[in-house]
Amino acid sequence: MRLPLLQVRDLRIGFQSEDVVKGISFNLDLGEKLALVGESGSGKSVTALSFVKLLEGARVSGRVLWTAQDEDTLHPEATDAPHTQDLVKLTERQLINIRGQDIAFVFQEPMTALNPLMMVGDQIAEVLELKRGMTREEAWHEAIELLTLTGIPESVRRASAYPHQLSGGQRQRVMIAMALACRPRLLVADEPTTALDVSLRAQILDLLNDLQKRFGMAVLLITHDLNTVRRFADQVLVMEKGGVVESGAVEVVLTSPTHPYTQKLIDSQPPRHVVEADSHAPIVMQAKGLRVSYPIRRSGWKGWFKGDQFVAVQAASFGLRAGQTLGVIGESGSGKTTLALAALGLMPSEGELTVDGAAWQGNATRDLPLRRQVQVVFQDPFSSLSPRMNVQELVSEGLTLHAPHLDELGRLRRILVTLAAVGLTETEFPGLLQRYPHEFSGGQRQRLAIARALVIEPQVLVLDEPTSALDATTQLQVLQLLQKLQRERGLSYLLITHDVSVIRAMAHHVMVMQAGKVVEAGTFAQVLNNPQAPYTKILVGADA
Repeated sequence: MRLPLLQVRDLRIGFQSEDVVKGISFNLDLGEKLALVGESGSGKSVTALSFVKLLEGARVSGRVLWTAQDEDTLHPEATDAPHTQDLVKLTERQLINIRGQDIAFVFQEPMTALNPLMMVGDQIAEVLELKRGMTREEAWHEAIELLTLTGIPESVRRASAYPHQLSGGQRQRVMIAMALACRPRLLVADEPTTALDVSLRAQILDLLNDLQKRFGMAVLLITHDLNTVRRFADQVLVMEKGGVVESGAVEVVLTSPTHPYTQKLIDSQPPRHVVEADSHAPIVMQAKGLRVSYPIRRSGWKGWFKGDQFVAVQAASFGLRAGQTLGVIGESGSGKTTLALAALGLMPSEGELTVDGAAWQGNATRDLPLRRQVQVVFQDPFSSLSPRMNVQELVSEGLTLHAPHLDELGRLRRILVTLAAVGLTETEFPGLLQRYPHEFSGGQRQRLAIARALVIEPQVLVLDEPTSALDATTQLQVLQLLQKLQRERGLSYLLITHDVSVIRAMAHHVMVMQAGKVVEAGTFAQVLNNPQAPYTKILVGADA
């Protein structure tokens, strides 16, 4: 009988006195696609990282049996029995030949996983030189072939690019190319599509599916997105608080779940619970013919004498009313984040852009009153919150600048009231004000980021992908919080997202952007229920 490629038996993982994975077991066969699903903190990522001991300071027990397999050993007439090793018992030196060579990883955020100081071709070539013993020239040519294989256009030119010069989807393809460099038998894809828009998400999943079939490898997909699981995986394991609560074929588990937690994940689609739009509410932010461009160097000798321009936003117009949400949706590179930066006065723009009737001046002193009116909540709270500042310092920072009239007691009272408004209290989090960002979960950190923006009582919040880095149930909690704050405080939101479900839950009006242009705009019902532009139809269809 053929042994599975990977056999996990009673795997337990702990840090200090806390166990985060509590005796899980499963098999993974060569050529199989298995999804580990669960909320943030369920233990799915640390499970995969423990296979090759990438968890510093962790206690790992149980067995992780790896049976080296390829097409020859799987042949019915093969005479050599495959060799099985327990990865838990291997030393660091013994694992060197397994890491990257037999088991490879594709991580969630390629911008942090890739070296920003190296060209992407060099990063792939480095793996080939170290693991496959290729010469520099051989490795470079192979790197270009891998980039071509993963669907990156102009792969020769792109190989000489740095990570920041590529789009999000292209960076993720580079990560996949690097992982495939040694033809691994197991590819671990840890949230490979979470930060991507819907169309790019579909492209990356199709790419992984094609490559899995081509190379016959097993894929362990780690995700919190059930739509991704439905589209890609054969089998699924649902994890909650370090244990497996349900497992089986995808079509069975996701169609007829037996565990309440699985049902909770399936039912975590955010509901729409917003105050109906008042067409007579005052306009708090308005743009007419907004244009944002970047200087770029022209190719060839002409670039020595004259530069060129890349227009990121072209002739965008909108009006955001008090207590309403304008959802701006589009793919990566559509110009929606550039639009948000212009709205925040952080990027020079042409045309008309006003906040409560006043325009940005591009001067720190003169723009100070507008800064109090417009605040921002970014996509990733872990990178937007300073790890060196505690909660009190983070939330009070804005008060020091925008509310200097408050004394120490007044600032403390404002901080505690704001934290309570976002669901962070001393009762639930003892020593709350002295805690640091790393001591909170992803959803709690995003609540903290919202509190930091709210504490100075702005009129407008610019929400730049506020939930895309969160799992489904945490996303639901944050969206419900934003809905509640809008109802209670009359806040206006400029919501930047690639997620149609977030638009459905939050937006009163919708603006669709493609390649820097507004291709469709209107009320929530007009745009999502009866899209007119072909591009809008693609976006809405991809979310169905």
